Amino acid sequence: MTSDMAGDTNGATNRTTTGADTPAKPEVPPGFAPMVMGGEFIRVNGPLYVKQEAGRVWMGFRVETRHTNPMGICHGGMMAAFCDMLLPVCAHHLEPTLEKRFLPTITLNMEYLAPTPLGAWVEGEGKVLRATGTLAFLQGVVMANDRLVARASGVFKIGPVFKPPRD
Repeated sequence: MTSDMAGDTNGATNRTTTGADTPAKPEVPPGFAPMVMGGEFIRVNGPLYVKQEAGRVWMGFRVETRHTNPMGICHGGMMAAFCDMLLPVCAHHLEPTLEKRFLPTITLNMEYLAPTPLGAWVEGEGKVLRATGTLAFLQGVVMANDRLVARASGVFKIGPVFKPPRD
């Protein structure tokens, strides 16, 4: 017995095709722009997008085959990695004292609330709960196709100012 988990969330896979079985590049929702971040990990696992509006910040990505587990849904490791980037990126945009600070993770707590299918648009919003002189306490929620799929919270060390990476 086989199950197509990619289509098992109210038909919200958001995939289109260009013919045969070649998926077209799905559109990015309005307001999201490519996020420029350095490092090989982001290059391999992205692209990631960011949106800022009225004092709020979101980060997003489209679930591709390389992000899925054997059941065809977003791998929990990818979702955790996304949240581990989401929280500091939001903090950089929302809290002026954290804007250009390196924020390495001390703890990251995840709650996986629903499966995220292949092709889904994933977006998360984070906020700063508190920032001390040395620690930032952050939390966020993640939606996929307008459905709550994860919640994350973490404690991050407020590190040194970082310089933009060279391309």
